[in-house]
Amino acid sequence: MVRAPDRRVVATTDLLVEGRHFRRDWSGAFDIGGKAAAQNLADVAAMGASPTALLVGLAVPGDLLVSWAEDLVRGLAAESARAGASVVGGDVSSADSVMLAITALGDLGGREPVTRAGAQAGDRLAIAGRHGHSAAGLALLEAGLAGPPGPAGEFAGLVASHRRPQPPYACGPEAARLGATSMIDISDGLVADLGHVAEASGVRLDIEAARLPADPALRSAAAALGADWLRWVLTGGEDHALAATFPPDTDLPGHWLAIGTAREGHGVTVDSQPADRLSGWQHFA
Repeated sequence: MVRAPDRRVVATTDLLVEGRHFRRDWSGAFDIGGKAAAQNLADVAAMGASPTALLVGLAVPGDLLVSWAEDLVRGLAAESARAGASVVGGDVSSADSVMLAITALGDLGGREPVTRAGAQAGDRLAIAGRHGHSAAGLALLEAGLAGPPGPAGEFAGLVASHRRPQPPYACGPEAARLGATSMIDISDGLVADLGHVAEASGVRLDIEAARLPADPALRSAAAALGADWLRWVLTGGEDHALAATFPPDTDLPGHWLAIGTAREGHGVTVDSQPADRLSGWQHFA
């Protein structure tokens, strides 16, 4: 039984398919479980709720090692615990490849949910968590510049961010308490996901590129690959960080970084220029 103290529950569900969302030769079972939990629990936090429970559907090939499945479950449980939630049930079946269907539940704590539809012209646009790290890690894996899971290597932190993202769960309910007018988790890329907020709210969200964070590892990886770190930050998905809009006079804590402004108009711009050419994750590509 899952208790809902204020008698309301937020819910989200997601599907992960081997070869599309993860590769067993790139990630261990523990990390795959953690990533599956994280991307759903982040959706709950993005509504301003505190994660409470996960329901897990798992389909696997008949020759899968039991130890692999056990590590997967441990990863699910560990990430759920980090978010303050528990795995409370699910189902198991057979399939030709590994598939995970996750449903996450959360408690609003007496507050109204934060949706994508409340941003107003003049609001501050801010982000919390890492941006571009998972995309950089994926690029390193694709280029063969990442070793096996572990702390070794110059880019280990970026690769770890792809294998097992670390959403800032507590920032979601915090944003709700601060009066956030809209919020979303960054699963498909900053520009792409802010596009959903802009459309739902009927505003233009303008990002100031100079405000976007780039740590030395991100810049170093971009230099090694001949890539653009800023494109990773703008279009890279699966960091499961948060983006929110706040009334202009909101005093933001340090872990919320102001990166732009909501304005009259529509769509997403970067330094007031259209961001139409910057696309993120395509679910059916």
